[in-house]
Amino acid sequence: MSTAETGTDLTPTNAEKLRGLPWGVAWSVTNSVFAQYTFFGSVFVLFLNTLGLDKIQIGGLLSLFPFLGIVAVFIASAIARYGYKRTFITFMSARWLTAAGFLLTPWLLSRFGPRVTLGFIIFAVSAFSLFRAVAFTAFYPWLQEQVPDSMRGKYSAVKNALASLTAFVAMLLAGYVLGPDPDLEHFMILIAAGVGFGAVSIWTSTKIPGGAPMRGPSAEKTSYREMVAAVHDHNLMRYLTGVALVTLATVPLVSFVPLFMKEQVGLSADRVVWLETGVLMGGLISSYFWGWLADRYGSKPVMLTGVYLLSVLPVAWLVMPRQVPWAIYPALAIALFQGFFNTGWGIGSGRLLFVSVVPVHKRTTYMALYYAWAGIAGGLGQLLGGWMVDLTAGVRGQWWVIQFDPYTILFLVGIALPLVGYILFRHVRADSAVSIGQFAGVFLRGNPFLAAESLVRYHRARDERSIVTMTERMGRTKSPLAVEELLDALHDPRFYVRFEAIVSIARHRPDPRLTDALIETLEGTEPALSTMAAWGLGRIRDERAMDALRLGLNARYRSVQAHCARSLGSLGDQSIVPELLLRLSAENDPGLQLAFAAALGQLYATQAAAPLLSLLGASNYMDARSEFSLAIARLVGEEHRFIQLQRRVAAEPGTALSQSVTALKGHLVRSREHRAEIESRLADSAGSFAHGDLRAGVVSLCQAVQPYPADWSSGVGGLVISECLSQLALLGAQRIEYVVLLLHALTCAAAG
Repeated sequence: MSTAETGTDLTPTNAEKLRGLPWGVAWSVTNSVFAQYTFFGSVFVLFLNTLGLDKIQIGGLLSLFPFLGIVAVFIASAIARYGYKRTFITFMSARWLTAAGFLLTPWLLSRFGPRVTLGFIIFAVSAFSLFRAVAFTAFYPWLQEQVPDSMRGKYSAVKNALASLTAFVAMLLAGYVLGPDPDLEHFMILIAAGVGFGAVSIWTSTKIPGGAPMRGPSAEKTSYREMVAAVHDHNLMRYLTGVALVTLATVPLVSFVPLFMKEQVGLSADRVVWLETGVLMGGLISSYFWGWLADRYGSKPVMLTGVYLLSVLPVAWLVMPRQVPWAIYPALAIALFQGFFNTGWGIGSGRLLFVSVVPVHKRTTYMALYYAWAGIAGGLGQLLGGWMVDLTAGVRGQWWVIQFDPYTILFLVGIALPLVGYILFRHVRADSAVSIGQFAGVFLRGNPFLAAESLVRYHRARDERSIVTMTERMGRTKSPLAVEELLDALHDPRFYVRFEAIVSIARHRPDPRLTDALIETLEGTEPALSTMAAWGLGRIRDERAMDALRLGLNARYRSVQAHCARSLGSLGDQSIVPELLLRLSAENDPGLQLAFAAALGQLYATQAAAPLLSLLGASNYMDARSEFSLAIARLVGEEHRFIQLQRRVAAEPGTALSQSVTALKGHLVRSREHRAEIESRLADSAGSFAHGDLRAGVVSLCQAVQPYPADWSSGVGGLVISECLSQLALLGAQRIEYVVLLLHALTCAAAG
């Protein structure tokens, strides 16, 4: 990233960014406690409720936090020139002082009464919201500069996980401090603790690199005309509209679900606060998972999954039990899923914003517009949420398992708006080529649980043997989750790891990246691996490999040529038949002859029957003769019958041949070609085979067939029958493969 791209004079290097990441995490952790104990979360809502504010007043106060984000569009240019970091630290300090002023609440209430105290709260919340808006207008462009894009998902995951863990502990303590019926003094204890953590968070932010002032022409471009130009970015507007819809749906839920749990479900104040720990735990256990997915498969599928899950969540609140002692348990379970879904949405949408939606050189303008837009949506959500709950205060009823109350309208809106946002987000430009369907397939295809375990053990493995074992296991999972690790193993410097990677990829489901990796290996300089890659390309049956395999027929090494031919046969490449026929007639190497023969058999190249029969007759090795026979049998048809007969003959020749001749006789009895003399000779043949007299059995079989070859078959079948009869007349039972091949051809002719 150059200085020209960012418009700053002191853009941090990647090394500086990496050194600063722990400080960014430290800021997030300490700020999370500050937020939970002061102006955000269920503690603040319960604090306002304790002071006697109604739901409309609470909604109005909470709406100030996002609403004042509108100032971003007016101050973005000045912030860019003053410096993101300097602005952030200055106004976060002002925000901290305002929060510290809340410690005066008991004194004001006792000295001046509720009216003055309410005025002070409104003033403090307004000032806090304004200072926060200015600080975060600077923070978002600075954040884009702090983290390398390649690890943004994992960084967000680690940061969120640690912040959630800290907030989880903080909320457990908050529930203990507040108790079932808290008074103002208990809230002051929490606010004082929050102020202490806020001071530490400001100090940690001073250690984060970047955020230097923009100078020169770049700073001048951050103007209102640039804001107007940004509004005409259709991709940005689709994204912002989707964010607004999700925000309108979720912000009221975050604010008013604590009151729903207290009033409708019947939970005490301390248990309502503890529900926040469920949300935090859901975020904690899922943060790294979502971040890892976002970095690996892209932000958009993660974001879309999160949005869809958020739309499902309110259904659980609609049907949950009310006013029963055990209601805390389903409430905690729902809170856990809420944290899980919120984290997926937050990491996916945030990463997409920084990586794809916002150009780096326009980050000040775009981020200001984003912050203002999200603020307006959040403010409207708070106001409308409080208004809707107050308007439907008298609603009561039940339909099936759904109970109607003042909060039902919030839940229905929470279902509908994210679904509309989902439709909009589908048209936002993605940061990867992975579609939502492919992303879902990661968890629906293969064995994702075994794959996840294998990935963890693969990355923890230290020696070659362990790596090889885990690579083999990843192949058996057939899960898309393992693709990246299989590619990594294929480029491992250790030979046997690469070798096992090829075998595992061949076991895997077809994947374009795996196919490309095998093609690259096929074209490499290591003959053993190139040979295995050629084999693997045939096994995964991806037609994209055909061009590379055709080129591989001219490889330097014969083993590579042989496996390329076999794989082309497996892939059904009919275009290669003429070249294989030419090579078969000109080739003297037995291994290549066998490979070409096998490929021609798989391709059902009937014109190869004569040369294959010639090679079978000239072969001196049993294994080679067996494969030549298979290639010929494939040309005749019914390959599975030939394989079954060959296996039975290998195990128990006499019995298997007798049964085959008897079956052939049965076919002839049912066919028009039945002749009594043939049936008699076949019966003699079957009897001889049954008694282990292979020579006599072959003689009787040939006598039954030889006078009438034209009646049995034509084409390839007739050619095979004639050649087998000729060879058996010369060799008798010495070449058992001819007997098997003859019976196969006769059976196919008679049955067909």
